[in-house]
Amino acid sequence: MITLLKHARILQNGAWMEGELLIAGEKIAAVGPKLDCTFPGMEIIDAEGMRCIPGYLDQHVHITGGGGEGGFANQVPPLKASAPVRAGVTTLVGLLGTDGTTRSVESLVAKTKAFNELGLTAFCLTGAYEFPSPTVTGSVKKDIVMIAECIGVKVAISDHRSMNMEKRDLVWLASQARQAGILSGKPGITHLHTGSGKAELDLLFDIVETTELPVFNLRPTHLGGKFEAAMRWAALGGYADFTCGDNHAKTAGIIARALERAPEGRVTMSTDGNGSMPVWNEKKEMIGIGAGRIDNLHGVVKALVQEKGVPLEAALAPCTENVAKALNLFPRKGCIASGSDADLLLLDDGLAVDTVIARGKTMLRHGALCFHANFED
Repeated sequence: MITLLKHARILQNGAWMEGELLIAGEKIAAVGPKLDCTFPGMEIIDAEGMRCIPGYLDQHVHITGGGGEGGFANQVPPLKASAPVRAGVTTLVGLLGTDGTTRSVESLVAKTKAFNELGLTAFCLTGAYEFPSPTVTGSVKKDIVMIAECIGVKVAISDHRSMNMEKRDLVWLASQARQAGILSGKPGITHLHTGSGKAELDLLFDIVETTELPVFNLRPTHLGGKFEAAMRWAALGGYADFTCGDNHAKTAGIIARALERAPEGRVTMSTDGNGSMPVWNEKKEMIGIGAGRIDNLHGVVKALVQEKGVPLEAALAPCTENVAKALNLFPRKGCIASGSDADLLLLDDGLAVDTVIARGKTMLRHGALCFHANFED
């Protein structure tokens, strides 16, 4: 399939250019002010008045559903294939959460494969909140090395639902993931749900200061309530990942401050999409529950621009280029350049998502789905 996108304002190398973009198969073949080309059956998309940006990367999505706190009736259903498409997310990383008992890494890997079959790009993490980590092969290292979609491990710290790991256990786990990444050419990350516990990131700072584990292999998330610790982590060379909640303006305020203070490229954001959002009282008793939304990513981008005055190109970096680099996917993902994957969004003048192209396939056009996923209305 060959597609020519015309009359667009294209984000390239941090700046906007008026031009055209040629897609051949799954890749961007050329970008320029004017592309004179004609091919039999070529699709032409007129993007007059729209901005063309890279597709979003969301590195924290509960694709098989999150939750289970409060009982079986509170389990969040699996993510529908249309949800990331409508949200402009063309690359996602699936993971488990609190429940690694009734939900399995096997089902997570299967769901990841399903998203890839439909045309998106999907990866996953082995493990869950618990330790020892649930796996497919019986080994975190083997899961990462032998399962193509698996790029790291997930675990929880500083949370009353975690296993309260000791330092030696987390060092061992992260070392397994790092060695697996080295062997397989993957990021080999240890992705850390970081709860509201008093220790915050203290254990991670201790590990980085006293062991040989590189800071970039440890990836704490949910850092909105731990802002100073997050900035200290970023200053050490780590990635500070902030979760996009339903209050877009509040999250945008945190991200805007982080972009001002953190070293360039070290701020990322993700959604915890489809994960459970329990509400706890001071006694750690659950008093309510909801679910994260994957479209909060775009909501926060809009709030950064429209409410916080952040330039669009800067607002996009934490969910495009920065994440792609953090996951060793750049420049295949996260930018618009010849040879990159054709993962593209067209935004209208109000910054609404009009068109989504994933790996060269038009998935959404003028807000209407252009693909079919079974079992969706």
